[in-house]
Amino acid sequence: MTTESTPIMTHRQILFVIYGLMAGMFLSSLDQTIVGTAIRTIGDDLNGLEQQAWVTTAYLITSTITVPIYGKLSDIFGRRPLFIFGIAVFIIGSLLSSFSTSMLMLAGFRAFQGIGAGALMSLPLAIMGDILAPRERAKYQGYFFAVFGVSTVIGPLVGGLFAGANEILWVDGWRWVFLVNVPVGLIALAMVIVFLHLPKLGRNADRPRIDWWGATAVIVALVPLLLVAEQGREWGWTSALAIACYVVGAAGAIAFIVIEIVMKDDAIIPMRLFRSGTFSMATLIGVLVGFGMFGAMMTIPLYMQIVIGLSPTESGFAMIPMVLGLMIAAMGSGVITSRTGKYRIFPVTGSLFTAVGFFLLTFMTYDKPLWYMLLGMFVVGLGLGQLMQTLVLASQNAVPPTDMGVASSSATFFRQIGGTLGTAIMLSVLFTVLPTNIVHSMADRDTLTSSLDAALDPAIAGAPENAAIMRQLWSPVVDPIQEGIQQQLDQAAAQAPSPEALPAIAEEAHASVVDGGLRVDWSDAEQRGYWVDQLADELVERVQGGDTSAADSASGSISDTSFLTGADARLSKPFMAGFTESAVLIYWVGFGVLLAAFVLSLFFRVPPLRDRSALQERADTAGVTDTGTIRTHGG
Repeated sequence: MTTESTPIMTHRQILFVIYGLMAGMFLSSLDQTIVGTAIRTIGDDLNGLEQQAWVTTAYLITSTITVPIYGKLSDIFGRRPLFIFGIAVFIIGSLLSSFSTSMLMLAGFRAFQGIGAGALMSLPLAIMGDILAPRERAKYQGYFFAVFGVSTVIGPLVGGLFAGANEILWVDGWRWVFLVNVPVGLIALAMVIVFLHLPKLGRNADRPRIDWWGATAVIVALVPLLLVAEQGREWGWTSALAIACYVVGAAGAIAFIVIEIVMKDDAIIPMRLFRSGTFSMATLIGVLVGFGMFGAMMTIPLYMQIVIGLSPTESGFAMIPMVLGLMIAAMGSGVITSRTGKYRIFPVTGSLFTAVGFFLLTFMTYDKPLWYMLLGMFVVGLGLGQLMQTLVLASQNAVPPTDMGVASSSATFFRQIGGTLGTAIMLSVLFTVLPTNIVHSMADRDTLTSSLDAALDPAIAGAPENAAIMRQLWSPVVDPIQEGIQQQLDQAAAQAPSPEALPAIAEEAHASVVDGGLRVDWSDAEQRGYWVDQLADELVERVQGGDTSAADSASGSISDTSFLTGADARLSKPFMAGFTESAVLIYWVGFGVLLAAFVLSLFFRVPPLRDRSALQERADTAGVTDTGTIRTHGG
């Protein structure tokens, strides 16, 4: 008989396992960022830009619903075979995606790819919980965040480079966004097969019950809710299709809870886990963090590309401060937790830092320098780095070792649900209020005067680089105005007692005599300035009085923002100011949600960290050989 102190895995074995896990994590995190910068190019090439949301939604649905399923199945059958399965499916899905000939075909292949991604998202955390004691785990997680940071930074760069190339090795450049996953995935698969060997403790001789009904109920509950979350803005939140999704999703959620209660310990997410105050609170805070983090953070790349004018690749690089803050905080909190065994403070400080970061972003204006946003992002990163790992650590530490997989996957699952809802709801709010805020910026006389002067100047309005923004935003506003002014001048000319009286009338009307009639010379700064002053007051009154013509023009400008590229800053100023005002609203929501998480964290009570890994506890309970070894065929 051996004592409890007999280690079942050496430090060298643990490092090899971590290498395999990091390879899988690199694969999944790279894919999350590399596709985003190329999606517009893909949509244009496949003639289906309006269907691009389905490409994202399909991947999101399958990757989300499989997370808890992988977690539970790995508790029954072992982590290694399911992790290998996940990587293999992900590679095949990536290869198939590269052969897509339509956006709907790509959406189908991305859905298949998401089935594998669910394993890559959930199982590394569970495996870490298996092989490392909580205090050690906090230290090693710094490596994972380093991998996450590197992939986050290079993903947009690589995606932008591929999307910008017409062909690479006789293949369309954007197809390499998916093809690059194949060699990376094969390397990850080889590393996992070679290095990921977990001690296999004896399994229960009884045939395990698999919660197929629970898995089905998860799908029925989440698919319609995720669909309406992603598509609700286009469908209409109260449309028949949206209401049908609400009803089916609610029925699925109720059925899932009932099934999980009936299945007891065999449930995908056993309800008994929520008897733990630590697990329940960690789950709730995780949902709030996911909602605020993913929802608010989605607007930052949009802001940097639309308002600041960065390219997709440049906006990817601009995320470095946030990633740097995240890595610093994650590694720092990990070292402190490892040395002291204390981690209660990090959910408090993490949510506070994240809330403060979003609060800083609420002071953004369209003309604020880039460094101010980078500062806010850095503070947000400092908060997230403290939150993400400690919440998972608390969830894992609050459950028995046999539930390590389901606890880890549940933490990922609920954070993903929060992130999905946050992204959908906040983007919906953003684009709902954007037309109104653009109009509101037009009601600002100083902004309107400058923009209107530029829009009425033929040299600016007629410039090729301004053709798109004039057509999209300004022509619907200024053309009726110019026609109305010309009608007034025609009436005045018709009422003139003689042709000799026209110059005096023209001078009074701040116009010129042209071919026996009156015309405003819009190229003349003096004449234009007079009419701009008159029109600015009139337009401000119209907008404030509820005139919707400007709102209608603004509404048509948000589906495709390419018209802003290269446009005169005076012409784009109302849009920029309106978008900034809309983004600030989102940052306020993010601040409010993280502030709620901060308040909850003050009441967060965590148990002391266990001093043994989950596998070690199970080994000590089950007993090991006198030599301290356990058979190690893939577990």
